[in-house]
Amino acid sequence: MVNSAMSKARSGALSGWLHGLIGVIIFSGSLPATRLAVMDINPFFLTFIRASIAGMLALILILICREKRPQRAQIFSLVIVAFGVVIGFPLLTAVALQYVTSAHSIVFLGLLPLATAIFGVIRGHERPQLAFWVFSIMGSLMVAGFALYQNASLSITGDLLMLASVLVCGLGYAEGAMLSRELGGRQVISWALVISLPFMLIASIMTMPDTFSTIGAQAWMGLGYVSVFSMLIGFIFWYKGLAIGGIAAVGQLQLLQPFFGLALSATLLHETVSQQMVMVTFGVICCVIGSRKFAR
Repeated sequence: MVNSAMSKARSGALSGWLHGLIGVIIFSGSLPATRLAVMDINPFFLTFIRASIAGMLALILILICREKRPQRAQIFSLVIVAFGVVIGFPLLTAVALQYVTSAHSIVFLGLLPLATAIFGVIRGHERPQLAFWVFSIMGSLMVAGFALYQNASLSITGDLLMLASVLVCGLGYAEGAMLSRELGGRQVISWALVISLPFMLIASIMTMPDTFSTIGAQAWMGLGYVSVFSMLIGFIFWYKGLAIGGIAAVGQLQLLQPFFGLALSATLLHETVSQQMVMVTFGVICCVIGSRKFAR
């Protein structure tokens, strides 16, 4: 009995890590794909139409799987998830990528696990050790210092937008991770998308461009990726991984996202990934590892 339980636990942990890793790999393509899309598509229309497409797919998924409606007490948490990952993060990053490159913006993703941990502390009423805040401040200073050092490509607007996007995304991740324990990963993102769908459809119509003839093939490909993979499929794997393998353990896989993202930016967009970018990303990741270690 004991060996069987241990084997089942190890199997569950492995499954959680695999699902989480797939989710992180999918998310790593979000910023490069968004960068391609905003070259020809207005960032506001991009945000609304990607959420609309994902929302309609989620609605079909809910109907096919005959999912139960969330309880009234869970609606508020779903609204927070929708605000953070369906509207806030996509919109803020889309606007930011008009001012900075995707390689530059990916450095800020090193703060995403930290933001998730902070909101997890706030929502979970945990009491982290002093070392947690030391590592948090060090990581933030590294990002701010890097942004100031890059005089040639410095964009206060783009950097502030990226910081804001990390904060709202961290909130959405933490809230969704806790809610996934009750609803399940697929259900959390599906219901969050469906809740926001009516507003996203109206906003899409209001911001629709006069003509689509100026939108190139690469922009359409970027839109397709962020709509299907970044907004829906990635979250199905991600939230399921968190539910199976544990929020604290699987959440650390986010630390790999900047590396995957920088590699994709260099490969697909032919953007320059400087040595300083890699060093800062690595430094921020080290700070996030330290902060997570002392989070409890």
